[in-house]
Amino acid sequence: MRDLRRQLAANRALVLLVVATVVVGVLVATVPTRVPINVLTVPMILSALVLRPRQLAGFISFAMAVLFLAVTQQPEFTPRLWASVATYTVIGLVVLVISLRRVRLGLGGAEGEAMLLDLRERIQAQGRLPRLPEGWSADALVRTADGTAFSGDFFCFSRSESRGSLEAVLVDVSGKGVRAGTRSLQLSSALSGLVGAVTPDRLVPATNEFLLRQEWTEGFATAVHVSVDLATGATTVHTAGHPPALVVRSCGEVQRVDLSGPLLGVVPDAAYPPATFELQPGDAVVVYTDGVVEDAGTDLDDGISRLSSLLLAHRGDGTEGLAQRVLDDLGPIADDCALFVLRRSPTA
Repeated sequence: MRDLRRQLAANRALVLLVVATVVVGVLVATVPTRVPINVLTVPMILSALVLRPRQLAGFISFAMAVLFLAVTQQPEFTPRLWASVATYTVIGLVVLVISLRRVRLGLGGAEGEAMLLDLRERIQAQGRLPRLPEGWSADALVRTADGTAFSGDFFCFSRSESRGSLEAVLVDVSGKGVRAGTRSLQLSSALSGLVGAVTPDRLVPATNEFLLRQEWTEGFATAVHVSVDLATGATTVHTAGHPPALVVRSCGEVQRVDLSGPLLGVVPDAAYPPATFELQPGDAVVVYTDGVVEDAGTDLDDGISRLSSLLLAHRGDGTEGLAQRVLDDLGPIADDCALFVLRRSPTA
């Protein structure tokens, strides 16, 4: 029923545009001094927003025919008239090229934008932090390159009340912005089904197997998976080619969790050994992507040391908005970046 309504709406738009073009064409032909030929560009531009690709190609051909008939009825052929005809023709060709590029997708401009917005919202929904029990707080932030809506970095979270655990996965797909957006969408959809459904020791290997089956012709992914027992603070970390997780201790010490496995989607049957530790009251675990610590001319270890210093400087702050404050203190970042902080309350 929804598809039928959508088809009727598209056909209705086509009929209205055809009628509008005919009416404007008649006015241009009969009263050219009052209705300039440029008015014909209005329905043509609107057609690029509301018509499907196959409808759009046919409508542009019809609109050009109306233009030709209207021009033949002009009382005199002035340079201004020819300039208007040239402008109209260029706009028609641009719209026609747009329609040909959309043929593979089969969606009009508004429909395509609505679909992309829906996909972006789904990615963001998968990265929303679940509600945590008393004694725990967390903050997470993804900042995209160049302000685009799509990012190669994303989170997936799962809290199991039956097991009393929280699982957090941070993934960094190679590339940035829109280039990495499609791959991150594909991988985030798979991960959202895996996290919480498989045991923590199987999540990263299963993700690696999934990517190998996709046979990406370009790019790879890194990931860090954190599983925390919210009753005891026991924490397990699995990493795949990712920068080391950081443990900020209540005593003012920052420990690196350097254990790492290979990149995702590169090595079949790869092993991803775990690192285990316990979060004591007042401790926090921090994971991030390389965009946070890497910069042109800056060594990775130097970037991690700088991040560690900022985390210590903000150790007394509340967790809410902490990721934003830390990234702001780091200054301008040219790549996609993401930061996640999970803190155990000192009074837990």
